[in-house]
Amino acid sequence: MDVTEKEIAFLENKADQIREDIIKMLLEAGSGHSAGSLGTADIFTALYFHVMKHDPKNPDWEERDRFVLSNAHICPVLYATLAHAGYFPKEEMMTLRKLGSRLQGHPHRGMLPGLEASGGSLGQGISIAVGMALANKLDGKRSRVYCMVGDGEEDEGQVWEAFLLAGKNRLNNLAVVVDRNNIQQDGFTEDIMPMEPLKGKYEMFGWHVLEVDGNDIRSLIGAFEEAKEIFEKPTMLLAHTIPGKGVDFMEFKPEWHGKPPDKEEAKKALEDLEQIKTLGGRIIGEHQ
Repeated sequence: MDVTEKEIAFLENKADQIREDIIKMLLEAGSGHSAGSLGTADIFTALYFHVMKHDPKNPDWEERDRFVLSNAHICPVLYATLAHAGYFPKEEMMTLRKLGSRLQGHPHRGMLPGLEASGGSLGQGISIAVGMALANKLDGKRSRVYCMVGDGEEDEGQVWEAFLLAGKNRLNNLAVVVDRNNIQQDGFTEDIMPMEPLKGKYEMFGWHVLEVDGNDIRSLIGAFEEAKEIFEKPTMLLAHTIPGKGVDFMEFKPEWHGKPPDKEEAKKALEDLEQIKTLGGRIIGEHQ
């Protein structure tokens, strides 16, 4: 499916808006995960504003595609995306992690429209997504299941058990994105638990594997569209992202994995993001 330059400009601008809201949310909350949330904004934008079949006005639509966030700690990006997509009022984003808020520190299914699964325990989300995809197969449904997994999350053995099951059952209705940003809570992934060669491992587990720039929306859309044409196995998008994308002092810094900005840092972050929009010459405003 061809994507016009105008559509790409809209999507890039939407990702920028989501990043700005992530910074504001984290500042207001005083806690939360910065690096992964910022790094994956392009992926969420591509999914919710171009790739996935879903309806914010009817979130329980039976024929919808489903998305499961397995590395659930980066939920600020999911919440911001859902708000921009129309699942709940944008002003509610500022209640992140506050007492009584529907936007908890990890997603809680049933509290917020658009959430398909509760999250928190690493490794469980991918298992839920595999179960959903298998159920769709058994029920003869044509809807697809999407899931995001963190690269540090792959230290959990349950992740690989789920990969094995999906490959064994040839779940071609499942597309998993691995956020390959190379950082986790305590440092760089290859220092803590070396995982390479990841592409070869996924292929040995029975997956169709696509390596993609996770911060290039056009490339992401192309990869997701290719996944829809694979009929004999599930698809893995090994998405190379920049943790802290768009904020100079956060990029590639493991210490920003689970750290929010303070007031001065948030001001600088928002200035960085505004500069990117200006230098990139992106179209500002909603797509018509």
